[in-house]
Amino acid sequence: MDICLFGSARDTVPARYIAATEDLGRAMARRGHTLIFGGGASGMMGAAARGVHSLGGRIVTVAPDFFQRPGVLVPYADEQIITPTMSRRKAEMVARAEAFIAAPGGVGTLDELFEAVTLRSLDQRAGPLALYNVDGFYDGLLAWLGKAAREDFFQPGLLEAVGVFSQPEELLDWLEQAVKAG
Repeated sequence: MDICLFGSARDTVPARYIAATEDLGRAMARRGHTLIFGGGASGMMGAAARGVHSLGGRIVTVAPDFFQRPGVLVPYADEQIITPTMSRRKAEMVARAEAFIAAPGGVGTLDELFEAVTLRSLDQRAGPLALYNVDGFYDGLLAWLGKAAREDFFQPGLLEAVGVFSQPEELLDWLEQAVKAG
């Protein structure tokens, strides 16, 4: 399965997030999944790529041309796609993926996450999406989403279409089943 991962590119975040995301990358590689991501060598992006790479998994990077500077992108991608803009980068990642994971991240991660959720809510091409809720990272966001759902700010059932997991194997089990179910 081609899985797009969104996540922070910052190495200054607590090490537990980076370690957990590297574990997720290894789990993806063990199951034969391809990692599609923004290409960053640091933070959650770099951790997932290191995990996949450590077990010989396939990696596809999608990055804007201004990221082509020493040390910014992982050097071991199996396929590298360069786009002219961040918007085109996001569209390319969404178009190539069968499923999505949002690892811990900041505003860029939330932008990508909500793009995928919005496309899914409009029945456009966006596969199942899971939040990698390491150490309760997304608990505050989930509370806000719950309030928005209860107050009818988006269609009923949208939250049920987003899986929330803290363990890599459970997350991947769910994504695999969701993709099979169509």
